[in-house]
Amino acid sequence: MHPQDLKKILSSGLLSFPITDFDENGDFRADTYAERLEWLAPYGASALFAAGGTGEFFSLTPNEYTDVIRTAVETCRGKVPILAGVGGPTRTAIALAQDAQRLGAQGLLLLPHYLTEASQDGLIEHVAEVCKSVSIGVVVYNRANCRLTPDSLEKLAARCPNLIGFKDGIGDIELMVSIWRRMGDRFSYLGGLPTAEVYAGAYKAIGTPVYSSAVFNFVPKLAMDFYHATAADDFATTNRLIDEFFLPYLEIRNRKAGYAVSIVKAGARLVGHSGGPVRAPLTDLTAEEDEMLLKLIRAQGAQ
Repeated sequence: MHPQDLKKILSSGLLSFPITDFDENGDFRADTYAERLEWLAPYGASALFAAGGTGEFFSLTPNEYTDVIRTAVETCRGKVPILAGVGGPTRTAIALAQDAQRLGAQGLLLLPHYLTEASQDGLIEHVAEVCKSVSIGVVVYNRANCRLTPDSLEKLAARCPNLIGFKDGIGDIELMVSIWRRMGDRFSYLGGLPTAEVYAGAYKAIGTPVYSSAVFNFVPKLAMDFYHATAADDFATTNRLIDEFFLPYLEIRNRKAGYAVSIVKAGARLVGHSGGPVRAPLTDLTAEEDEMLLKLIRAQGAQ
């Protein structure tokens, strides 16, 4: 897929990050992962991100990563585009990016580099090195220790024609407005804060109507309904769903660090599409928290 075609796809619709399936021993399960993708694809997400943050990219070995991306591409071919998460040290990110392109991924989500802080000059070189290593489209994820400025993005846009997307996981509205006003339609802009629905209205108001939904993993109909209500400025529906589902959901998610992933895996298990446990250093929800989440899910009706 040409990067500009991918950019067009990412400029509208709902995006999501499937969880990665593990068995009781914590090993990747390709069969149930494929079943998960087949279940989610018809609900209408514009694109799916395999091995993203919700997919526990940070815990995958290189061989597992290859298996995850291969399974996603083969399962979703002709149904929904697959973008592969890549990240870590620059040479590691390049190796993963090239592997994902070889396997047929239509694009990449460049997650933050590992551990160390870096200057803007260093971040520019990191992103540029990954972009020039492939020909498919790249979306850079502004989050944690990768906090790019408008000046840096302008330089990257000039150097990297296949850098077609900017995903925000920081929530700095001033920075986001500055980037959007500087770069205009050079990028597709994606909202990427955890439980993005809570921020969807605010981000739409500043020119970022597209976001990625984690809850799509277990309440896909609700996720799509919320997206369409946001797009239509149906505030009665979005406010009701925020009050009835998302704010109580956040109360559970915010109980422990790392629960942004754990609660999604719990939700998938509770609706009959278990992806197994999370891997360390994450921890699963408690039995009490499972019951709280199940009550929320049941209140939303059949999906």
